Amino acid sequence: MPTDERTGPRFPLLLTTGRILSQYNVGAQTRRTANVVWHEEDLLEIHPTDAENRGIKSGDWVRLASRSGETTLRATVTDRVAPGVVYTTFHHPATQANVVTTDYSDWATNCPEYKVTAVQITPSNGPTDWQEEYEAQAARSRRIAGQEGVMEPAE
Repeated sequence: MPTDERTGPRFPLLLTTGRILSQYNVGAQTRRTANVVWHEEDLLEIHPTDAENRGIKSGDWVRLASRSGETTLRATVTDRVAPGVVYTTFHHPATQANVVTTDYSDWATNCPEYKVTAVQITPSNGPTDWQEEYEAQAARSRRIAGQEGVMEPAE
């Protein structure tokens, strides 16, 4: 069945999300391995024409916004995607790529439509406050006893 999601002047690009070989699903297991060397962060792939029209270069922070939400991530300009289409993975929780996907789902399986979301891309100054807070919380939760700032048990 065709999707109800549509592009338009406010959201002229189509976002599709997917996985890469070195990470498994959302990366809950593989991000804890050396595989992270191959995929350190989720990037937004954007066609050179779409990037030029928005003043975006590879490595720039961009705001990815849809009718459902928004997040920021770094862009990579590539002709691996067609004009009018952008792509990102969802392996790193700080990216929150699924925040921007639609609430639509397949009628038969109820599987969400991660492949067709109308979006707009604009330059950004960096991660959102939420993303910075998430990263700080994640770092605090990975503390190891015996390191600076961690209390040792009394003997």
